[in-house]
Amino acid sequence: MAYDETTFRRTDEQPTDPAAYRANTLAATEQRRRAEEMDTADTADVARRADDGRDRLGIHLGWEVVLLLAAGAFGFLLWQLDRDAFQRPALDALLITGAAIGLLTLGAGLTLRAGVPNLAIGPIALGASLHYAEQGDLGLVKAAVPALIIAAAGALLVGLLIVVLHVPGWAATLAAALGVIVYDQLRVAPEVVQGRYDPTNQAFFLFGGFALLAVLGGALGTVTPVRRWLGGMRPTDDPARRRGVVVALPVIGSLLLSSVFAVAAGFLIAAQSATPIAPGTGLEWTGIALGLAMLAGTSAFGRRGGMFGTLFAVAAFTLYLDWSNRKGLDIALFATAACVLGGGLIVTRLVESFGRPLPPAGDDWNAAPTTAATNWTPDLESWTPAATANRTDRWDDGPWGSSR
Repeated sequence: MAYDETTFRRTDEQPTDPAAYRANTLAATEQRRRAEEMDTADTADVARRADDGRDRLGIHLGWEVVLLLAAGAFGFLLWQLDRDAFQRPALDALLITGAAIGLLTLGAGLTLRAGVPNLAIGPIALGASLHYAEQGDLGLVKAAVPALIIAAAGALLVGLLIVVLHVPGWAATLAAALGVIVYDQLRVAPEVVQGRYDPTNQAFFLFGGFALLAVLGGALGTVTPVRRWLGGMRPTDDPARRRGVVVALPVIGSLLLSSVFAVAAGFLIAAQSATPIAPGTGLEWTGIALGLAMLAGTSAFGRRGGMFGTLFAVAAFTLYLDWSNRKGLDIALFATAACVLGGGLIVTRLVESFGRPLPPAGDDWNAAPTTAATNWTPDLESWTPAATANRTDRWDDGPWGSSR
């Protein structure tokens, strides 16, 4: 009896159509199913790994060139309007204004990168100006120490509130801003500055210090481990998901530094002011600082930012502000803040679209020919088993065959 190969042929084999291999419907389908199961199991971890790559700095460098050109254009307009604007003492006042705006922008950019934008920096700066106007006659140190202690304590409390309850940073700092506004509006009349501190003698050092902090901070922000650590509060999947104690230091530290920068900016504004400090809300300076930080290339979603953008954006805005004042343009600071914020939102979209890491290369199997087999195509491959040759050792023949 001869074996019938069709009897032992498996009947549960899957069809092996060459077109199915060409469309990746066999191996790729199974791989996609496993990938979907992995995404369902840990979506947050997958999203975090996809965003852990190194940021592309091309968009930042290109935009910083635009900011540098804008600063040059406003500088030329100011020089054409009044050439004495770049001569002392006007230059000293210009540098002090730039240092004050720069400190506010540094605080806003730092908290934006940390994912907890500090909306109270404007009211804090105004409150510090009013405090210095009232207590400046006691001396710079005696006036500054209480303001710094109160600002640091408030930042610490707000930071603990954000970390413990895991509430949005903008909401917590807005509540703090409203509390500071109450202090700012307790005055019914402008406060005459009583201090004798004159910052114009240190104008170059003050602006140079801001520039150094801006560039060093931007350079540190491009280091991937530092960027990840500082931007731990950036939402990845569920914004309400707790990030753990690992975000406590960057959140509290960024709020603390931004509040200290705001106090220093308020003191500089009041010290060089020739007019009394009028009470208000200070929210216009919050809008300007946040808008300049985003115009500098810092993302409103946190984590990402450039290197020289803060310095160039602050320089351009300071020159524009001086030029508009000398030109006699009566533009409200709230209107200016709205325009700067609008431009910053556009830059944020550009940074997030073109600054994120490149997606990893796909691992799907492809039936394309390789270099080793340049003429191979799926259509030419035969998937039918070859016919078995007739066997020569037949049991029915020979001395033991059934025919004997």
